[in-house]
Amino acid sequence: MSNGRVFKRLRTVLESYLDEEQIDRVHSAFLFGAAAHTGQKRHSGEPYITHPIAVAGILAQMHLDPESLIAAILHDVIEDTGISKATLTEKFGKSVAELVDGVTKLTQIKFESQAEAQAENFRKMVLAMVKDIRVILIKLADRLHNMRTLGVVPPEKRQRIAKETLEIYAPIANRLGMHAFATEFQELGFSILHPNRYRILTDAREKAHGHRKEIMKVIENALQAILKKDSLSFESIEGREKHIFSIYKKMRNKRLTFAEIMDVYGFRIVVNSRDACYRVLGSVHSLYKPVPERFKDYIAIPKANGYQSLHTTLFGPYGVPIEIQIRSKEMHFIAENGIAAHWLYKSGESADHEAQVHTREWLRNLLEMQQSTGNSLEFIENVKIDLFPDEVYVFTPKGEIKKLPAGATAVDFAYAVHSDIGNSCVAVKINRRLAPLSSVLSNGVTVEIITAANTRPNPAWLNFVVTAKARSHIRHFLKNQRVTESISLGTRLLEKALATMSLTINDIPEEALQAVLGESHYKNKDELLENIGLGNQMPLIVARRLALFDETEEKPAEDNSKQQTEPLPIKGSEGMVLIFAPCCRPIPGDAIVGFLTTGKGIVVHIETCSAVAAARTAHQESIDLIWDRTVEDRYKVDVLLYAENRRGVLAALARGIAEADSDILDISVEEQDGLFCRVNLTLLVIDKDHLTHIMQRLRAARSVERIARR
Repeated sequence: MSNGRVFKRLRTVLESYLDEEQIDRVHSAFLFGAAAHTGQKRHSGEPYITHPIAVAGILAQMHLDPESLIAAILHDVIEDTGISKATLTEKFGKSVAELVDGVTKLTQIKFESQAEAQAENFRKMVLAMVKDIRVILIKLADRLHNMRTLGVVPPEKRQRIAKETLEIYAPIANRLGMHAFATEFQELGFSILHPNRYRILTDAREKAHGHRKEIMKVIENALQAILKKDSLSFESIEGREKHIFSIYKKMRNKRLTFAEIMDVYGFRIVVNSRDACYRVLGSVHSLYKPVPERFKDYIAIPKANGYQSLHTTLFGPYGVPIEIQIRSKEMHFIAENGIAAHWLYKSGESADHEAQVHTREWLRNLLEMQQSTGNSLEFIENVKIDLFPDEVYVFTPKGEIKKLPAGATAVDFAYAVHSDIGNSCVAVKINRRLAPLSSVLSNGVTVEIITAANTRPNPAWLNFVVTAKARSHIRHFLKNQRVTESISLGTRLLEKALATMSLTINDIPEEALQAVLGESHYKNKDELLENIGLGNQMPLIVARRLALFDETEEKPAEDNSKQQTEPLPIKGSEGMVLIFAPCCRPIPGDAIVGFLTTGKGIVVHIETCSAVAAARTAHQESIDLIWDRTVEDRYKVDVLLYAENRRGVLAALARGIAEADSDILDISVEEQDGLFCRVNLTLLVIDKDHLTHIMQRLRAARSVERIARR
């Protein structure tokens, strides 16, 4: 196919909305791109330039500006040819070069896995999106054309691209309100990943379509008649065809049969104004009875992607349910094209307002999330979490509406208000009643977060939060907290190791410290101390190297490493770098020993624990520990007791434990021989004396046969 014929079809579309000078600029980009891709072929055997021209054609249908079209034509030249970003800047301007760079894949960086490469590519795309939203439009059009022509690609690559499209690109298109793109992504992706299921459902839908025609016509005629009777004008009334992927998702997620899904009839009524939407709603409700609790007003409260419409479900003729969407012509453009409606629909400012404002807000959240996540894989995981199709709407105490994904909890709400509120929340009131922070929020509730100074996120929150913002902020806070705690513990461990050589950290000259940092490839002293605290570096080895590099010492003291030093005092409040072994659950008053464990810090055991002997046999480095006098926390301890198997025993035990100022964290009961039962308890105690007091109190109970610490 000649270059002239390739561009001719695109020119026809461009002439409908661009002037001749703008078309010439696009044409010059085409000639440049065609020359750059000379000799390159697609899997189909066609010249490669046919792909970027097709991408530009998709964007031209949305009436995108010339810069976007030029960037679309040149979007692969940096990656696939020898042309640099600087050359593009010089020839087509900085804006075009930035757009091209935003959609260019990262082929220069070597990643450990395909997943990491995909995640990094996506992270770069998001950063470019924040700078210029047109990047994502070009990327989506690029992916759409690739999906349309995926049949000639090798099967393994085809499956991978289809899966990525369903997991990432379809949800993004949906999040941007681009319904037409999202639907085509889903249909194409599903047909490639599950060809047999797609074929079976397509055949079944075709057969069902014939049976539905008559009822659809009856309903459509009735709707038209009632609107004419009420003197309400409308643009169109049309039956909505169910998409294959949508049918499949409902069958799988809602456990419905194909027949149950096809029994619901869908219609869309498009009118001329917002006000007319509500008048039409009144008319259709007078025609057929509405189903209670199946009405949603997305006009008053738009979806996060800017979507607006009235949704209602009616009891139709013959008892069939009818789902009706009512929207204005402008809302329909936004529903189909989302963010692209800014270019496609020029009748007023509202298209820009609804689509652009929501998108900018989402992109700001993405940028904030990207800055607080550790790596690309974590970032892409958070974004996937954020791409929820369903939402709940809740109120702040001042009456402001907050949109959250379905399944969101009170902690998600706290972070949606502000990250500082989330980090310091301690309790929540839902409709003025205290509730757990893990409470799942439902539509319409009023949520009030109670905060307290000097509190911090709980790692357990990660088990129930669903929004990406909450998850990334919690992880970021815990990561920083862990670094601080690791540096503090590392300092104490190094001081202890240096003490065996009669040295302190202050005795080590800067040159010696820099020499050790350079040898170990650490950037600074804090990074070294952090790795000591995490157990990645042995403190005694680091201390010896510091002493060797210390030019003020003639040599390290012989055998000084064997000198006895005071045990390291621990308070139990050292945080995530101090772990109490679950096998023996040490408590204040126990003789304890610690073992440095890579990536975890110090794991604390009771000296008599069987795991201690095994660790010493394996020559694992141990640290003598002692409980600090200022210990004030409460600690878990396991207790085993045998009691009479009779009514009221557990209540009596619980009462005795409470009276001894303790709490039961866990309890399990096993029947022994009918007369006695074995009770396993996990209690919270202050120290060993407190445990002894509790056990004496329980032992005195008549029903208890014997009791011991496990």
